[in-house]
Amino acid sequence: MTDLVAALATAFLTGLLGSAHCLGMCGGISGLFALHSSVRGLRRQLPTALAYNAGRLASYAILGFAVAALGSRVVGLTPALGKPFRLVAGGIIILIGLQIAFNFRALNILERAGSTVWARISPFAGRLLPVNSLPRALGLGLLWGLLPCGLVYSVLLVAATSLHGADGALIMLAFGAGTTPAMLLTGLGAARLAQLKESVIGVNTAIVAESREVTILADKSVPFSVIKTIMSTCTSEGYENVSLAVIQKNQQVAAR
Repeated sequence: MTDLVAALATAFLTGLLGSAHCLGMCGGISGLFALHSSVRGLRRQLPTALAYNAGRLASYAILGFAVAALGSRVVGLTPALGKPFRLVAGGIIILIGLQIAFNFRALNILERAGSTVWARISPFAGRLLPVNSLPRALGLGLLWGLLPCGLVYSVLLVAATSLHGADGALIMLAFGAGTTPAMLLTGLGAARLAQLKESVIGVNTAIVAESREVTILADKSVPFSVIKTIMSTCTSEGYENVSLAVIQKNQQVAAR
């Protein structure tokens, strides 16, 4: 039990403190999913972001269960490997600490190995875009959990040494929980940017452009020659309905 608690704490802190690594590896993907979502608005985007992350954590849990069950099977066939497995777990925890603290990339070889598998899986993610339903978001999250990541693989090795499927799943869930705050903020931030994009250069701007109306707001100190040039430019571009609003003593005087 003590070993499990230590492994859970290690996994959670690895996810939490390794969030900078997660933002570099997964933050762009989280933002991409949000930008390709048909759902707009932070309140409406939150369930989608939660579904992404639920799928990701489920994927981690399945992997943790699988590797722990495999480790249990190996040790069951060869009991003498039980103690070396625990030593390996300790060594991996040290390497994880070095990677987070000093960007020590000793575990990159695991990441490169996973890239081959990801190359076969990634096309399926594209088929789930745009995200217009929670099942699609959940499906993307499940695939997202398979993204090649040295940090994930490192914690998976720790899960493998737990030698119990349920414990392995819990360890990976603890890791996923540690990474979730950063991933949620990234996804919701991207959704907010998409919303602002529509307001600035999207639908609202298109409506204004189609109306062919322009209102020029100017302080009284602006030379009329400058305003006249702007108005002439507008009319030459087809904006015939040009209005001028002059700010004077906190009062707005409109002229047409």
